Amino acid sequence: MSSLTPRSLFRGLAVSEAITWALLIVGMFLKYVTETTDVAVSIFGMVHGVVFIGYGLVTLIVAIDQRWSPGRTVLGLAAAVPPFATLLFEAYADRRGLLGREWLSRPDSPTARVRAVCWLLRHHRLAAGLFVVAVAGLTGTALLVGPPA
Repeated sequence: MSSLTPRSLFRGLAVSEAITWALLIVGMFLKYVTETTDVAVSIFGMVHGVVFIGYGLVTLIVAIDQRWSPGRTVLGLAAAVPPFATLLFEAYADRRGLLGREWLSRPDSPTARVRAVCWLLRHHRLAAGLFVVAVAGLTGTALLVGPPA
């Protein structure tokens, strides 16, 4: 697990979120401008939604581990809403030293949430499975609630 750093994990999800935004924009262009197909919106919209949720979960884990302030955490989460803003936030966070090359969470950390991140990092295979289940569950909930207005 040592090769997966807070910096590399966050960067990977920030870039993926931006790529899926681009795909969704292409899909919307095909649907609304060229009026050729709406299949791309369905496919890319689902992919973007899944990556959006994954980005949010990773942002919370990295924010807790790297000791971000609540304001920076909210800013990191909000960066997923405008297209490509995750790339801007990732560059900002990297310049400010908010994305370390080491995980900071330890079993003796003073707060339960930091100890929970430490537990996830120590049990990374189980954590990956829990991540998939959480993304699937949140995606399913979003589908039940319906698209944004």
